[in-house]
Amino acid sequence: MNDQDLILYEAKGRIATITINRPDKANACNISMLKMIHENLIRADQDEKVKCLIIKSTGQRFFSAGYDLKEIQGSPENVLQITEWGRKINQTMILMKKPILTQVQGIAVGFGVMVILASDLKIFANRSKEELYLRLPEIAISAFPQTGATLLPLLAFGLNCAKNLLYTTDKVGIEELKNINFPTRIFPLDQLESETLSFVKQLSKYQTEFLFFIKSMLTIMNKAYIKSCFDLEDECAKIAYSTEKKSMKELDDLIQDMYKKFS
Repeated sequence: MNDQDLILYEAKGRIATITINRPDKANACNISMLKMIHENLIRADQDEKVKCLIIKSTGQRFFSAGYDLKEIQGSPENVLQITEWGRKINQTMILMKKPILTQVQGIAVGFGVMVILASDLKIFANRSKEELYLRLPEIAISAFPQTGATLLPLLAFGLNCAKNLLYTTDKVGIEELKNINFPTRIFPLDQLESETLSFVKQLSKYQTEFLFFIKSMLTIMNKAYIKSCFDLEDECAKIAYSTEKKSMKELDDLIQDMYKKFS
């Protein structure tokens, strides 16, 4: 498959759709795909006709397995690019004015979870935990939680749940998500596509100023905090990935410095 076909974009009426189209690789995103997702986010935000955006993926098993880890193995340069573009996507999704909805039909891991968390509304297929769950496995695979991996669950679920997700790497299914009122809507799998479109069409009928200002006001209230959280993740990652081992006292001093810098 041509790289250009891995991320699809369509603008129809007031709705734009970005589709992750790599089902044979569990919809895992490589650097090229991340760049295309970001480019299409900007494209949708700048399109005068578009009022709402859907992010979805093809296939039934995976919404997205996250970053393509094979691409970054043994390549510090690729790691930097993955984290750069992953942050750009999630930060853009949070800060752009147009409401973003994710249509989730299957398993989401790592960056796949972050895309869902960074969106404004979430539409899920009603499936069992074996067929659909969210999981943040960073600590278990020795990947530092960056590009929003600490900020986004904190914003979406609160402090206690964010800690549970990051420390346990547990799978979280629909029933657990329902208990914390996380899904915007839940539909049978065979109706997910049509019901999501119907929902977004209704949303796009609302007055443009109301639609954009609701999201923008909430974002503006938290913009400085959001940016500082992404910066904090990046700064901590540099230390965590450093080959120079730190003593407990050195780590404590660094953490105290960060309290001062980011408070």
